[in-house]
Amino acid sequence: MRLLALVTDGFGRPGGIAHYNRDLISALAQSRQVSEIAVLPRFAGTDASAADKVPKKVHELAPSAGRAAWSARAAALAAERRFDAVLCGHLNAVPLAAAIAGSCRIPLWVQVHGIEAWERRGVLHRLGLSAADLITSVSRYTRTRLLEWADVPPHRVRVLPNTVDPGYAPRPRRDGLVRHLGLTDRRVILTVGRLSATEAYKGHDRIIAALPGILSRAPDAAYLIVGTGDDRPRLERLASEQGVSDRVLFAGHVPDAELPDYLALAHVFAMPSTGEGFGIAFLEAAASGLPVIGGNRDGSVDALAEGRIGRLVDPDAQPELETAVIAALRADESDAEAGHRVAAARQEVQRFAFGQFAAHVDKLVHSLAC
Repeated sequence: MRLLALVTDGFGRPGGIAHYNRDLISALAQSRQVSEIAVLPRFAGTDASAADKVPKKVHELAPSAGRAAWSARAAALAAERRFDAVLCGHLNAVPLAAAIAGSCRIPLWVQVHGIEAWERRGVLHRLGLSAADLITSVSRYTRTRLLEWADVPPHRVRVLPNTVDPGYAPRPRRDGLVRHLGLTDRRVILTVGRLSATEAYKGHDRIIAALPGILSRAPDAAYLIVGTGDDRPRLERLASEQGVSDRVLFAGHVPDAELPDYLALAHVFAMPSTGEGFGIAFLEAAASGLPVIGGNRDGSVDALAEGRIGRLVDPDAQPELETAVIAALRADESDAEAGHRVAAARQEVQRFAFGQFAAHVDKLVHSLAC
């Protein structure tokens, strides 16, 4: 099969959706049923080294400036070349992808992620989804929310969760990095996630609000935030209002290759979100040997395997969040029970390994081709 992949973010872009797209396209490239994948991203990559990571079967085109130009280029590409299926990597592009698939009389595969699929969309999106031969969702939660409003037979909507990179594993702390960040003798709470005003649901503000209570029982605690975005000024103001500015450190953007070292210096990973489609950062943290805390209202439940990989809390119940964080910070390395829980979580994460993800993708390709 020759596939046309219309995605928002491709190789070289940061963020969870870009990460998922890279894994999905790489898995498709491994399938013997796929001969070529033409990827047309909506946004340009920011990592120049990403070109070296593009699989051989994949040809990623440069994006066009503006939605209209990108749409026109996608239509022209489909008219010029023969494709056997269209992969739509984001719900926002479904009307365009459905029109192309329909005009070429080829199957349509739609990927949905999180909040973009949780509320009823307009008629063009609903019609586009109803024309899809296959819809994959990163979590059961997103699948359930989608089926509440989309006129789609449930059997067409399959769950294809994120996969975790094998590079995430327990490793020693880098003392130089600890000193550089000013975290010597600190018990570190870590969150990794984009600081976007549109993604305030991730819960950085909930942890900052809970920090005074946490510090009252764990006075050596500090909160390390990895990520950048336009919501940082609001979070900085909140830290100041709570009187914890000296315990909240904004590390900014950290390249993927360096992220395992940041996970290694932390004592607990916490992201009490209410709008996460899945949350690959949970798996990366658990694979790195950290106790993990997430919210119980969104796709985090899938990522944390209903609590087998990490502790689920009510994101808006501050005392519950405080208690969970303090318990994780106080768990000593010699605590056999805590060690057993972390080891069991790491074992559970293995079901999200890339090999299993790629095998699942191969089966989906086969179902699409039949």
